[in-house]
Amino acid sequence: MLNDSHRLSLGTAALAGLYRPVSKTAVQEVLTTAWDSGIRYFDTAPHYGNGAAESLIGDFLRDRDGWILSTKVGRVLTPDPAPPAVVNGFHNGWPFRQAFDFTHDGIMRSVEDSFQRLGLNRIDILYVHDIGDPGAGTDTPDHRAQLLDSGVKALERLKADGMVKAIGLGVNTVEICQELVGQFDMDLILLAGRHTLLDQSARQSLFPQLEKHGVRLVIGGVFNSGILATGPVPGAHYNYAPASDEILNRVEKIQTICNRHDTPLPAAALQYPDQSPLVASTLIGTAKASSLKRNIAQFNDDLPPALWTDLRAAGIIGGGPA
Repeated sequence: MLNDSHRLSLGTAALAGLYRPVSKTAVQEVLTTAWDSGIRYFDTAPHYGNGAAESLIGDFLRDRDGWILSTKVGRVLTPDPAPPAVVNGFHNGWPFRQAFDFTHDGIMRSVEDSFQRLGLNRIDILYVHDIGDPGAGTDTPDHRAQLLDSGVKALERLKADGMVKAIGLGVNTVEICQELVGQFDMDLILLAGRHTLLDQSARQSLFPQLEKHGVRLVIGGVFNSGILATGPVPGAHYNYAPASDEILNRVEKIQTICNRHDTPLPAAALQYPDQSPLVASTLIGTAKASSLKRNIAQFNDDLPPALWTDLRAAGIIGGGPA
């Protein structure tokens, strides 16, 4: 499904106006830049702008060939007669409200609705979105039961019928991956922020399980919501909150090692997940073409092997002393 040509991929949350409005011109510039730079794997979700992102990427891909597309299930959208101006942080959202539904019927409806919004005749990868997430309120026995008692049957049916080629999870926590890997035959996990220069939790506790069951990763959130892009500057964010002194000090240590090897910190952050054979793709997202060009260039930079050796020796990444 995903091969070496898909090592870098583009997410579409920012294109639906996450945190700030985005013009249609900016959306087209980002998507065109991605395509012209060779990116062929794109990820979206009903959550991103209540369907807006799916529509945008569908319009862009419709007359093109050779792409891979993933979207997600777990939320069902219904019309909202009085939608707020900003919905779940999205400024370009459509007038719908969301409800989590991991049941067989909820997943089937979600897929059908996604096909309509996309205007495409195929979805390659289908992720179960935000299951087991305390922040989203889905870390409950009821949500797990919905998925395992009937939702998995929908995923397996969709794959068996050829409606999708691969299935898996699209989540932010390692714990739910540990719980669900092996409970159904998943192919991929899109995991955000848990295999980075700052957060080694996936490598430490999940990788052996993935190897055993033949599941690969798509890694998002490589900058941990900002600090690995900005560096340890005042006001830097880590996991969507102001970074603590401990995190600032850790990033300063990483940056010192990067400086020793004339390597920009963001380049090391972008390339780190790709060091593992378990990682099929590194997912990035932005609403600015200039930022995307810079990220693509940094992902493709030749970094010195000694950089990774020193990061391991300092206990920053796996394989070295603590």
